[in-house]
Amino acid sequence: MHGYRELLGSDFDGRPTDDIDDVIYDAFESPRHRTRVPGLVALMNDPGAPEIERFLACMVLTTWGEAAGYEAVIRAAADPERTPWYGFSVDRKFSVDSTFSQLAVAVDSSRHLIEEKGTAALRGRAFRALVQIADSQYFEDRLGELIDIATVRGALGDIKDVVGRGVRSLAEGEKQRFDLATQLVDLACAVAPVDGALSVELAMGVLHVSASPRTVDHAVTIVFRAEGPEVRQFGEYLLTVGDASVRAEVREALGRAE
Repeated sequence: MHGYRELLGSDFDGRPTDDIDDVIYDAFESPRHRTRVPGLVALMNDPGAPEIERFLACMVLTTWGEAAGYEAVIRAAADPERTPWYGFSVDRKFSVDSTFSQLAVAVDSSRHLIEEKGTAALRGRAFRALVQIADSQYFEDRLGELIDIATVRGALGDIKDVVGRGVRSLAEGEKQRFDLATQLVDLACAVAPVDGALSVELAMGVLHVSASPRTVDHAVTIVFRAEGPEVRQFGEYLLTVGDASVRAEVREALGRAE
């Protein structure tokens, strides 16, 4: 079995590199990355390998649109805190695990190779698995921005479910490890280009129980992304609860819709 240095510490010409991005993103141009897939799968699944190496192997496989990467993401989302690498990467602001946000970026980046690999359906399943844990795991403001429209359409039920669970948690006063309200609003924003009315409904559900300045600011995105009477009414609501910056952004968004 190839070691980490050979798999991820050298480019496709065999030259040593300390920048793993040289390996990850060169794969978009070089089919030679396929020769490393078996070794990366073995590394990712090796219980004796360092956690960081297993995680990076998963990141790379996922970015390359490989089925093994997506399947590992789905397994991790099924039982997050028992994932081998859980907690090795920690967000500085909230001091919580940040590996799932990085996996979300990998799933997003893999769009470049899914047609070639024939793994578009698995990519959708991986995104849905991540959405399903967005009420308990931190995504660093990324998840809502990363989900493309086609994936959102397939994940509307999951988004409604997870926002509903999150709103109940907020309403019951459960202790939150990160800014859950804003993360839920970000998911509502992802829905906006697909279903503006539903996006507003989801966001209002959150804002009714938790409307911090940050959460309200993120909600403005809905007014930029969608149109319709519900969206305009939502914009007018934000004008009444937002600060000067929010009001300026809402007026700009409403003006563009006229």
